[in-house]
Amino acid sequence: MPSFLQLEKVTKSYGDRLLFGDITFGIDEGDKIGLIAKNGTGKTTLLRIIAGVESADSGDVVFRNGLKVAFLEQMPVFVPGSNLIDACLKDGGPTAEVVRRYEKALAGGDSVEINAAVHEMDNARAWDYEDRLKQMLSRLELNDITASVDHLSGGQRKRLAIARMLMQEPDMIILDEPTNHLDIPVIEWLEAYLKRSRVTLLMVTHDRYFLDRVCNRIIELDNRTAYAYDGNYDYYLRRRAERIEAMSAELAKVKNTLRREQEWMSRQPQARAGKAKYRIDQFYDLKDRSRVDLSDKNVTLEVKSSYIGSKIFEAKGISKSFGDKKILDDFNYTFARYEKVGLVGANGVGKSTFVKMLLGLVKQDAGEWNVGETVRFGYYSQDGLSFDNDKKVIDAVTEIAEDINVNGRSVAPMQFLQKFLFSVPDQQKYIHTLSGGERCRLHLATILMRQPNFLILDEPTNDLDIVTLGILEEYLADFKGCAIIISHDRYFLDNVVDHLFVMQGDGVVKDFPGSYSEYREYVASLEKSESSQDVRADKKPQERHRAERAEKMTFKERREFEALTAEIESLTAEKAELDALFNSGEVIGDIADKSARYNVVCELLDEKEMRWLELSEKS
Repeated sequence: MPSFLQLEKVTKSYGDRLLFGDITFGIDEGDKIGLIAKNGTGKTTLLRIIAGVESADSGDVVFRNGLKVAFLEQMPVFVPGSNLIDACLKDGGPTAEVVRRYEKALAGGDSVEINAAVHEMDNARAWDYEDRLKQMLSRLELNDITASVDHLSGGQRKRLAIARMLMQEPDMIILDEPTNHLDIPVIEWLEAYLKRSRVTLLMVTHDRYFLDRVCNRIIELDNRTAYAYDGNYDYYLRRRAERIEAMSAELAKVKNTLRREQEWMSRQPQARAGKAKYRIDQFYDLKDRSRVDLSDKNVTLEVKSSYIGSKIFEAKGISKSFGDKKILDDFNYTFARYEKVGLVGANGVGKSTFVKMLLGLVKQDAGEWNVGETVRFGYYSQDGLSFDNDKKVIDAVTEIAEDINVNGRSVAPMQFLQKFLFSVPDQQKYIHTLSGGERCRLHLATILMRQPNFLILDEPTNDLDIVTLGILEEYLADFKGCAIIISHDRYFLDNVVDHLFVMQGDGVVKDFPGSYSEYREYVASLEKSESSQDVRADKKPQERHRAERAEKMTFKERREFEALTAEIESLTAEKAELDALFNSGEVIGDIADKSARYNVVCELLDEKEMRWLELSEKS
């Protein structure tokens, strides 16, 4: 495949802290790459270097000439005071500018300006672009195109940034945590869009379902080195384990050899000058290789919850509205011991308000919360830390407690913070210098050190690396307390919660007894059933009978289905051969013909696989 960009020995440090050194890898057309690393190892920095927002200390980032690249940052920035249309069309090119002037003329209402703008739209053939823009904004639930960006929520700003990025029609997109602040239906739409799109992709995300379903390559930053894996996230996990095992065996051999060489070096020190230089050089090379750290330094969540009694809390007739918008309407529920509930619903439906009412931070309009005497809340807010940014990490934690109970023994704040991967030098950092992931870890540490028995976690997965997420999942599974979890991370919800509170809007809350994936399957089956019933209701008995017969394959379709299976196998094999050729590094004389054939094969595969799926539903 044609190369889109190449990184050559890229190095970046902050002060005396080396993030990564001599990073080298390439990205080819059609690659969909997930970049994985622990928090604080430079994932976002590397993306910003590739996007041209930051510069590397050394090394080169070389793009193919004329390549159009779009970058979605974690916290999108818009021109203050601009409306959705202006913000979405900014830097979108000549056609986008024509559409922007047309929308401005419409908003102004001047007939002369509107006629001129219509004429300009005709000349630029921009009507399809405008239609696609409106569809994109509507699909992302951004219906008021005149609204100011200054009044958008975090989720709305992220959706607007996605629309702006996709409307630019880039050859390659760079995504930094694209699922943060998005509700699950939008995440699933974006996942499907990127999966079927031919755009080349490089992204950092903690969403494991998203990684597994979208990516065809994984690049891992580990020990300041990049490792590439040709496959999805599940494939990466298996191959990484094999790599670590092989490297561990190699490291053991290196250390055994080093011990022998150490003995040789220490013998007859007076004759050191006479020793073979190549062997001395080999000794120091072995010494460097033996220092490789293969241990996974992970967060250790050893803090136990305090005792929780049989009475947790009871909601009696809770109602809450903001103007005409109902958050809860006569909500009743008795919470059980050790219960873990996922709170889901669209952005703006009132999930955060729900938990703030339970905590007493927001007053309900009617009803009451009866909370048990032994309940000790721990609240992880999506608003983040409330610390003074000019304080050091160690000072901020010491202000909360100078002794922390961990499994029945007292530990100092310094020791406690090390369990959350804050080394002694890291503890001297000022809070405003921490990365997003480090701030999340500190936030989590300050909550757990108080030994809560009822955790309320509002978007805990944002900015946490995948390893830490896994450890948090294990902690919650064994947690001897209760939990309410607001999250848009489907994998996290599936692994942690017992059931769901589904906030459907207009004050309605449904209790679903299962995981999020089970809930989505349930909703999909309901929609399919309702659609089928509507179709059947519209048909006469004779038409229904014909439709039922049509649902089964005809003889002709059966023959087509069999032929498609063989064709797909042949095309898949040809694609694999071309992939191997492109990745071999060999000089390809007819590269243009091969590239053109590759594109044809990919298009044919998509077409035939879609038809195969259609027919398979009738089998």
